[in-house]
Amino acid sequence: MLSEICLEVTTAAVDFGFCGWLLTILSYFIVFITLPFSACACIKVVQEYERAVVFRLGRLMAGGTRGPGIFFIIPCIDSYRKVDLRVVSFDVPPQEILSKDSVTVAVDAVVYFRISNATISVVNVEDASRSTKLLAQTTLRNILGTRTLAEMLSDREAISLQMQATLDEATDPWGVKVERVEIKDVRLPMQLQRAMAAEAEAARDARARVIAAEGEQNASHALSEAAAVIAESPSAIQLRYLQTLNSISAEKNSTIIFPLPMEIIRSLGLCKYNLL
Repeated sequence: MLSEICLEVTTAAVDFGFCGWLLTILSYFIVFITLPFSACACIKVVQEYERAVVFRLGRLMAGGTRGPGIFFIIPCIDSYRKVDLRVVSFDVPPQEILSKDSVTVAVDAVVYFRISNATISVVNVEDASRSTKLLAQTTLRNILGTRTLAEMLSDREAISLQMQATLDEATDPWGVKVERVEIKDVRLPMQLQRAMAAEAEAARDARARVIAAEGEQNASHALSEAAAVIAESPSAIQLRYLQTLNSISAEKNSTIIFPLPMEIIRSLGLCKYNLL
């Protein structure tokens, strides 16, 4: 709506009144008689990324902004302001915010914006850049105040998109387009950091104990199955005995212990009891 109003103002003919037209004619006459010296003051250059908003006798000139390239002004009665249309970024200072779950955190962000309508940015607001910076601080506090700490840490992208949409809507009457908002850092109090670190360490210890218990349980099941197989087949223990001897002989050991089969131990025990 405001864009349409400004467009109507820039395209409509400007009525300066009798005195205004008299000054305009007089200024043209002075410029004409002082040529070519007055050309230096009349010719202005606007870069590709700039636009010039021209005022004559304090009123917005018809035809919209000037540029890029060369445009002419009448030094005595015209004034102009150049507006940079490139994307500008600024840091939002760390804001002390009380989250929804009553945790105080410090959050900072970065905002990228550009001037989308040079005329509105000059006519409707004194300093569009400064106003956008101040509004970004209050918007950051308002949005994060409705979020819990867990949401701040896990939903940064959603928070950034919400803040970008809110800022873009609020700055549209100023001729500002907010391109992007990024949450840079969420700083927690030291006491809360220590508590969260202790909680994470306890969770890791609990997981390690569960894994160790599962490993022991699996090992006991495997040993039980092996014992059942050996009990069913006595030749299996003999094969295991030979494999053990083979592995021992392959190593460079100065002392070699030969395990005796259970049958020999039992026979020796029986002989001992018979002798007694």
